[in-house]
Amino acid sequence: MPRHTERRNLPYTPEQLFDLVADVKSYPEFLPWVAAVRVRSDNETEMVADLAVGFRALKETFTSKVHKRRPEEIEIDYIEGPLKYLHNNWKFVPDGKGGSSVDFCVDFAFRSRIFEALAGQMFDRALRRMIGAFEERAHDLYGAGASGTGSSNSSAQSAA
Repeated sequence: MPRHTERRNLPYTPEQLFDLVADVKSYPEFLPWVAAVRVRSDNETEMVADLAVGFRALKETFTSKVHKRRPEEIEIDYIEGPLKYLHNNWKFVPDGKGGSSVDFCVDFAFRSRIFEALAGQMFDRALRRMIGAFEERAHDLYGAGASGTGSSNSSAQSAA
């Protein structure tokens, strides 16, 4: 079962990063493999959304519940779709310099052994691309950020 945790230091405020991650309806504009989003319900603390994702001939839709605790945390829990389970967590902590320390964790498993095998082969590369897409989106929306640089430090740990 793929699991990935990562910490990044980014030159954006927790509020900016929270808004970026919570804007699920905009994911098809910048996230690879997200073809469409349908938000079923949304309020200040919770959202339920369907994401249509695909890679080559493989296309699936899954539903998740997004728990929002502004501006410090977003947790995503799987409701239905091709997975056995999915839990995703984002934590945003001010770094004291106008930026943020971001902790990201995703843990999931597919029902299908075929998807599981493909995920194992592609998991690290896909996550790097996805995290890079969030960073590029932040730069596009907010510029170089509070610290004046667009660079980040990262430490990553994966287990598959």
